[in-house]
Amino acid sequence: MRYGVNLLNFGPGTTPETLTAQARTARHLGFTFAMISDHIAVTPDVHEAYPAPFYDQFLLAAHLAGRVPGLRLGTTVTVIPYRHPLQTARLAANIDRMHPEGFVLGAGVGWSRPEYEALGIPFEERGAITDEYLAAIRAAWADDPTTYHGRYVSYADVRTAPAPATKPHPPVWVGGNSPAAVRRAARLGEGWHPFMPTLAHLRKALPHLAAAADAAGRAVPDLVPRLQIRLAPHPDTPERPLGHGDADQLRADLSALEELGATHVLLDTYPGDPAERQDADADRAVLARIAEKVVDLASGEVR
Repeated sequence: MRYGVNLLNFGPGTTPETLTAQARTARHLGFTFAMISDHIAVTPDVHEAYPAPFYDQFLLAAHLAGRVPGLRLGTTVTVIPYRHPLQTARLAANIDRMHPEGFVLGAGVGWSRPEYEALGIPFEERGAITDEYLAAIRAAWADDPTTYHGRYVSYADVRTAPAPATKPHPPVWVGGNSPAAVRRAARLGEGWHPFMPTLAHLRKALPHLAAAADAAGRAVPDLVPRLQIRLAPHPDTPERPLGHGDADQLRADLSALEELGATHVLLDTYPGDPAERQDADADRAVLARIAEKVVDLASGEVR
């Protein structure tokens, strides 16, 4: 398995310099990829969980691509309804083309109703919009010129040419833990990217992922989870999300993911509440401890 880091692109004190330092630390420790989260309108509910300033994920990826060699970049996740699909397709494909290590488009529906309202997008239709926009994005990568006619977006003979036909398009990792997200990943993704899953949930969901992919006539997407890391001095309960608990439990979690066939694992040090977030040195200490005590990042083997 390959291991990556969620870059925390928000909060007081966050600057281009601190973000570059985060990425360089991850690469120095041996992580092979880094991913960036998404908000456009930092409404009060968003600010409560992810305080401003909030740096744009695509601009930040482009900024880091020229400064941190050897680190693949991506999004965890792009809220697909927030942007026109041609814009998203072009941004992702251009970064993928310009960055030697490539780019991963994480894709999700988002959660903030006020943010949807601020952007003038119907919150209740976010799942259907995501499905259609992802199909349109994939069409833009497949054909040049591209034509797409759907309920939410329609265009004809648009030239995109983000990359030569000989280069594969960026992989899509579909985020979400719900049955709808599993089906979306099977139909429209190269990876399924659940957040804070339990082992029981993964074991239950993976057969449904395989069945949905078979029904769609597609290869089964890779398992590429994002784990919230909460290392503790004592074990957590068996029902905990993967990534919570002591070092022995984290080793067991990573071994279990390997047995399930996971290809990539994204580690997220953000506790979910800004009041609980420590400074960048504390984040680096957690990642360094994982690299030293839990997994050999060079080989991908659990210690």
